[in-house]
Amino acid sequence: MIDRLTPRAIAVLIVLVALATIGGALVSEHVFGLVPCKLCLLQRQPYYWGIPLAILVALAPQGLLRPGLLVLSLVFLVSAGLGAYHSGVEWGWFLGPSDCGGGSGAAPGAVGDFLQSLNNVRVVSCTEAAWRFLGLSLAGWNALVSLALAGLAVLGAARAQGSSSVSQYR
Repeated sequence: MIDRLTPRAIAVLIVLVALATIGGALVSEHVFGLVPCKLCLLQRQPYYWGIPLAILVALAPQGLLRPGLLVLSLVFLVSAGLGAYHSGVEWGWFLGPSDCGGGSGAAPGAVGDFLQSLNNVRVVSCTEAAWRFLGLSLAGWNALVSLALAGLAVLGAARAQGSSSVSQYR
C-alpha cells in the first residue's frame, strides 16, 4: 500500500500518525493519569512542530514537497533521538537531567495552601517508565514511531524528486 502513496499523501499520513501519537500521549496523561516527566514533555515538542509543518507540506506546491519532507525527516529524527535518549535513561544506560521531575501545579495563595498542596504533588522521575508494552516504555515506542515517520518523510522526498524529474521529460 505504501508503494502507491504520492509524496503529498505521505505528508498526510505523517500528519495522521503524528496526531495519533501525540493524542495518545495526551490521553495517557489526562485520562489515565500518567504524569509526564521533563523528558516526556520534551519529546512532545517535535510533534508540536512537525504536525503543522506536515500540514503545510501536504498543501505546498509541487516544488516545495521535497524540501518540506526532508525537513520533516529531520524533525522526526530529532524526536527519535529524544525518545531513544529517554528510553536509555529509563534503562540506566544514560544519566538523565539532574532536575528531572514532574511539573508543578498552580502557585498556592497562602502558606496553608502551600502545605496542603505538598500532599498532592507527585514527583515523576525520568528514570522510571510509567508504563511498558511489549517491553518498551512510551519513550521507546516514541523512538520507533518517530523513526518510522522520518523514514516515511525520506521516502516521500525521494518520490517527490523522482516525480519532478519524470515531469521534466514529458
